Amino acid sequence: MFIPAGVHQTDVQCRQLDHLAQSGADLFEIGLPCANPVLDGRLIRSAYHRALFKGDVIDRTVRAVAHAASLRPTVVMTYWEPVRCHGPEHLARLLADAGAAGMMVVDLPREETLRWHHAAYAAGLSAPRLVPRATRDGDLPATVDGASGWLYAPASTGPTGYQGPLDVTALGAFTQRLRAASPLPVVSGVGISSPGLAARVAPLVDAVVIGTPIVRALLSDPAPAAAVAASFAQALHTRIGAALDA
Repeated sequence: MFIPAGVHQTDVQCRQLDHLAQSGADLFEIGLPCANPVLDGRLIRSAYHRALFKGDVIDRTVRAVAHAASLRPTVVMTYWEPVRCHGPEHLARLLADAGAAGMMVVDLPREETLRWHHAAYAAGLSAPRLVPRATRDGDLPATVDGASGWLYAPASTGPTGYQGPLDVTALGAFTQRLRAASPLPVVSGVGISSPGLAARVAPLVDAVVIGTPIVRALLSDPAPAAAVAASFAQALHTRIGAALDA
């Protein structure tokens, strides 16, 4: 489950994480807010802007990571802007010390890849890599080189929050290309807007991340968020169980 850090007070966010863990979340992806999250849609952009307006974003993120990591394996998702501002080495160590297992910089500049991978490795963090669907076969080896933890294959080519149909066949072909290029597990998210879609995507990948549906519930009325999480978890676990029994 994806949760943007710092939108609510720390005690509220900790309770939300508790409820989501109890509702079936197997892993947390904590979003470190960014002023210009170019791959995100309106809802997550709004959440990040609310968090930035409150201030103390790094401290709030560290607290969120620490609590999330006490419940489930936890990774951080962010953009290069805050990594650059706070220093890759410093930020990697800070979040690793808080309990993060990995950190994905979704718009990692090619010229900064080596530095970031070294910083993550030195801190003990995995460095997953988001791979755009449009990446050509000839560019895949360089794109995934040095990545660790997993590769992230967006289910949609649109921004987060996309609620239209998914081309599951194209996603399946893309995951096959990634598996041919790297032995790393493949994770998918973006555009998986319903439990039914999550169940369709699950057989293609090693894990599914649900973001906007959870964030929407947390921003509008936090009470139903656990129920939303439970509906996705049930769909995913039912689909996985059926696959194992087949």
